[in-house]
Amino acid sequence: MRVNCTINGKDMEADDVWEGESLLYLLRERMGLPGSKNACEQGECGSCTVYLDGIPACACLVAAGQVEGREIRTVEGLADGDKLDPMQEAFVECGAVQCGFCTPGLVVQAHDLIERVPDPSDAEIRESLAGNLCRCTGYEKILDAVRLAATRKAEAK
Repeated sequence: MRVNCTINGKDMEADDVWEGESLLYLLRERMGLPGSKNACEQGECGSCTVYLDGIPACACLVAAGQVEGREIRTVEGLADGDKLDPMQEAFVECGAVQCGFCTPGLVVQAHDLIERVPDPSDAEIRESLAGNLCRCTGYEKILDAVRLAATRKAEAK
């Protein structure tokens, strides 16, 4: 089948998509966007989190055929050209990036959180990121990064 969708603001098309193919496979292997990571393939780790029509979703759980005519935004799409999104910058500055496998999904999920809740409490941050697993950072640096990005966003207004 052919799949037409918008990815990171660009109209994209993929031919010969297998009906059981995941959005994650479509993004990584067909569209050359390796940011979303393939870890559990069961929606348990959050490493493949992307925006699907503005709502965070695990790309491994979405069939590629389901994105026909829809809008996807990946971790790559958060940046503005060479300028990182403030959440991406905060993750780097706070050392919240270690092995990097969980980082794309955490960044997307945290980005969504501060879009919805400009000044989240630690409990709100933890709740929002509960579906994203990290085995390296111990989460404190991730919480620091979300707090920093939220503060900077508030100061920019």
